[in-house]
Order: sequence, then C-alpha cells, then structure tokens
Amino acid sequence: MWNPVIGLEIHVQLKTNSKIFSSASTDFGAKQNTQACAIDLGMPGVLPVLNEEAVVMAIKFGLAIGADISNNSIFARKNYFYPDLPKGYQISQYEIPIVSGGSIDIVIDDKIKTINITRAHLEEDAGKSIHDLYPNESAIDLNRAGTPLIEIVSEPEMQSAKEAVQYLKNIHSLVRYLNISDGNMQEGSFRCDANISLMKNGDKKLGTRAEIKNINSFKFVENAINYEIERQSILLDEGDKVIQETRLYDPVKNETRSMRSKEEANDYRYFPDPDLLPVEIDNNLITSIKKEMPELPNAKKERFIKQYKLNEYDIGILTADRELSEYFENTLSQTKLNPKSTANWIITEVLALAKKSNLSVQNYPVSHEDLKTLLLNVHDETISSKQAKEIFDRMWNNSEKPTDIINNEGLKQISDVDELNKIVDNIIKNNYKSVEEYQSGKEKLFGFFVGQVMKETKGMGNPKIINEILKGKLKK
Repeated sequence: MWNPVIGLEIHVQLKTNSKIFSSASTDFGAKQNTQACAIDLGMPGVLPVLNEEAVVMAIKFGLAIGADISNNSIFARKNYFYPDLPKGYQISQYEIPIVSGGSIDIVIDDKIKTINITRAHLEEDAGKSIHDLYPNESAIDLNRAGTPLIEIVSEPEMQSAKEAVQYLKNIHSLVRYLNISDGNMQEGSFRCDANISLMKNGDKKLGTRAEIKNINSFKFVENAINYEIERQSILLDEGDKVIQETRLYDPVKNETRSMRSKEEANDYRYFPDPDLLPVEIDNNLITSIKKEMPELPNAKKERFIKQYKLNEYDIGILTADRELSEYFENTLSQTKLNPKSTANWIITEVLALAKKSNLSVQNYPVSHEDLKTLLLNVHDETISSKQAKEIFDRMWNNSEKPTDIINNEGLKQISDVDELNKIVDNIIKNNYKSVEEYQSGKEKLFGFFVGQVMKETKGMGNPKIINEILKGKLKK
C-alpha cells in the first residue's frame, strides 16, 4: 500500500592535510581541542582562507559522476546554534555549489538503476559532543571543527533500504578510488543522513519525510531505514500523520528516536559569507584534473572481464576497493599465475583473515610480493595447496616469509619421479592382495594406495605425480 521514497545526504571527509579554511591539522585521534585554531573557532579579527586542494577534490568527484562543474561558486553562512558549532554558523554552499547533477548506477537483482545526484557542495564540519566522559555532563571536542567535507545530495529516487545501501557503497568505493577520502566510517570520515517518506500507489505528491542523522555504517543505514519505513507505515495505517522531524538511530535498541523538528532552508537564514571571495574555477584547471583521473570502478570491472576472464562475483569483490584490486593485480604481475586461482586465494584466504583481524588492505601483514612468492611455490609444485594455506596462516600471524618457512621446515614436496616410482613399487609389492582386489573392480582402494604413498613420504609427496604413477602401475 505504501511506497518508500528515500534520498541520502552523504558527508564525505576530504583527504586534505589541513582544514578547509585554516592550516590546522585534520589528523584523527589527537588529544581533544588541540587541533582547533582561532580561525576554526571564529575568533574576532581572523579571516578564513579556502583550501585549494578541497576544491580540486570536489571537482574530481564531479567529473567522476558526470556532473556539471560550476565556473563560479560562492560560500554561504548556514546559521544555527548548537554547542559544537563555535561560530554560531557553518560555512557551506547553498545557491551555487561547485558540483551540480550527475548520477551513480547501482545493480539490484541483476538490473541497473540510475540514481541521480542533485548536488555536491563543500562545507566545514562541526565539532563533536561527548556524553560519556563526565557523569551528567557533556563535553565538546572542537578538533573536527573546520574539517573539509563534501556533501553529496541524491534525488529521492531510492525505494528500499537495499537500494540505499548499494548506492552508499558505490559512493564509498568511488571516493576511495579517487583518493579524495579514506572513507573510514568508524572515524566519521563517511556518514550519511537518510530522508524517508511514504506515498500511496499512484500518488505524485511525496509524503512527509523524516530525516535520520549521522548514520555511520552500512548495516545501520539498512536497519534505520527499514525501521523508519515500518514506523511510518503503522502511523499512516492507523490514520495518524507523520511529523516532519530529525531523528536519531539507536543501534542498540534498533529504533529511531525524535531529535528535533526538521528545519527548512529558510530556518538557516543562508547568506553569502562576507569573509570569502567567490570561487572562480578555470576550464584549464578542470581539463588538467580530468587528465589525471584514475581508472574508475566501472572501467576497471570491464577491463577485468576482458583481461582476466573472471566472473561477476569475483570482479565485484576485487574492484569494490581500489587497494584490493591493486593487491590482486600486483600479485599477478609478471608471473604465470592463473588469474582465477589467484582471485580465489585472495577472496577465500586473504579476505577471511582480514575480516577476522579487522584490517584494511594497506595494513595487511602479508604483502602482495610475499603472497606472489607463496603462490608461485604452489604453481611450480614445490608445495601443495594444503601446505600453502598453513604457511599463509603463519605469514599472516607471525610476519614470516614464505621461503623461510618452506626451507626451515623442510616443506618442499617430493616431486622426483624416480624416487616416487621406487616408493610406489615397494607399496604395490607389499600389498599384492589389495592390488588384485583393485584390479578386480574395487576402485575405491585407489585412495588406500595414495594414502600409503603419502604416509611413506610423510605427507610430502606430490599428489599429482603420485596419482599418475599409481594409475599407470595399477593397470592390469
């Protein structure tokens, strides 16, 4: 009966060394209130100066989504009062953002859906309220005040939590590919506000929306949207009205709670910031940025299909993260390794340990060079696949080198055909009754012979060669 209508406002912290209007550091984890300078605090007599790198990063994003880049843009003061906003206003963009339009494609149930983007504008972040440091008191940390953000506003074109999460993941992947954000959701570098409303089938007028603020994980976004859809459905089914308001999502109770009435643009009393000159963006700058754009996710997916002949599932995992795609390609580089088996290794073994250790690619304890060495030892049958998995665990957990483990533990497979022939001959000689039974039709006994050879070689015999020798010698 009710159709959800969902739009997202994504706040992406840009990967600059200093803040958007001051030279203060943006490093995460510093002691509270040690990275907020007089400009960030809006002290009398100070003037903001725009960080050019933030503008360049916004342009990169605009180019990546096929948006219009404005040659002229202005900053505005967004006025509201909150304890973690030291100036009493936030410097943002309103009437003329740097990026307008553009779109992102998502794939849902094997169908492509295009989500249009309204705008992407630059703004400064606020500080942070801390409620668990002191009993019955709140503290304010202003280290984040002035941190550069790009706010990406979608059209209200998503119809389910599943679509919203996929759109969010695609944006997350894109900003990391562009290297304009680390996308660290736990540190607040990537978070979103979700606007949800419901409308009846056939209606053209959107329903009253509620905005859920500052959700910082894909799972929480999905849960919050689903909860809000159900909450609004119950209200409307009972003949009540949905109130336009801002809500917070509580992941512990899995519910949204009312925070305050939802503000409209006129509530913020936007006006051009008198301390900042209009931004003029030259077409030559846009052209030079366009030339330096990296390979983007969709282009990489198409190349992986053609170059490596991988299936869509493998490609989806490997290209979702730029660093992981580079890890895969660097492992393959200048080798005869099979792309499919290498992809399987990374997806099943590497990512499993990475998830267990909660490590991102750049922090993997096993470099692509060491993984390459390990897989080459499997490829040339120096070690077996089973041994390789055991060795990889040691590499990951103890930072050992594959060659050192293989040599020190004497793990090289016995692949000498003459040596294996002698062992097989001896086993056949000592098990002539089993040989007769096998040759009379009990083919399951083949595993017995393989086991005997592996026992004799203390598990170091090359299974492939052992199988070939046994098949030849056990024939009638």
